[in-house]
Amino acid sequence: MDYVFMTDASCDLSAAMVEEIGVQVLPMEFEIENNRYLHYPDCRMMKLDEFYTKTKSGAAVKTTQINFNNFTTYFENYLRAGKDIIYTGIPTGLSGTYNTCLIAVKELEEKYPNRRIIVIDSLCDSAGLGLLIYLAGKKYKSGATIDELAKFIKDTRLKICHWFVVDDLDQLKRGGRISAVTATFGKALQIKPLISVDNEGHLVNVGKIRGKSNVNAALIEHLKRDGQNLKKTPVFIAHADNPEGAKELKKEIKSFCKDIQICEIGPVIGAHVGSGMLALVFIGERNLKA
Repeated sequence: MDYVFMTDASCDLSAAMVEEIGVQVLPMEFEIENNRYLHYPDCRMMKLDEFYTKTKSGAAVKTTQINFNNFTTYFENYLRAGKDIIYTGIPTGLSGTYNTCLIAVKELEEKYPNRRIIVIDSLCDSAGLGLLIYLAGKKYKSGATIDELAKFIKDTRLKICHWFVVDDLDQLKRGGRISAVTATFGKALQIKPLISVDNEGHLVNVGKIRGKSNVNAALIEHLKRDGQNLKKTPVFIAHADNPEGAKELKKEIKSFCKDIQICEIGPVIGAHVGSGMLALVFIGERNLKA
């Protein structure tokens, strides 16, 4: 290929899936217990079970966007080798990474005027970005041109539907996303936030689910309501330290979904949603009604 397809580690694709589609994944930094780590798809610097063990014990986590110098270094390795680049990663609705990337690209375009760098706002988050990258990667591996791939990403990104149920209200409280009072009452009443992603890539709290026994039913209701071509397109189940929940959800949807992939949420997103989160991501019509 005369170009490189790139994303970042917020996509939460496994190392095997990354290898399957040939995408290059830029690592992202997180800090826990005053130590800094880079998250890669193979979790080489910290395994996910260790990460979630620490967060459940109350360890504070900070995440950091990819900075200007890192973008310049990552991109220049390929530009210098005569490769063009197409990059889509964490959306502007969640991070300043995209805008930092554009600043780096402007400088690189002046230095490498004969090379093309296409940057696309994914408008997708976590496993939703992962599904977009996975589908685009299939096109990339099949020999799509850089312009064909860019068009596919732009045409597909708003068809990615995200539904997340957050279990760890203490983590949301620590991150400043809910108040201490809300967390206390939410735990007492077993209320779990139902979260989706809007057309600008923002996380949106669209409803509440009472009781763990109702989580799968709520997710499946949205899958059936909004999903399209479920027998022909992949469905991603994503979880944060909740493998049993993911397996059970897979059992419940396998009769009407052909290709079901289970993904683990990494530290970049897990720092904010906490342990226990469960999500369904699929192709369909974005609908923010609970």
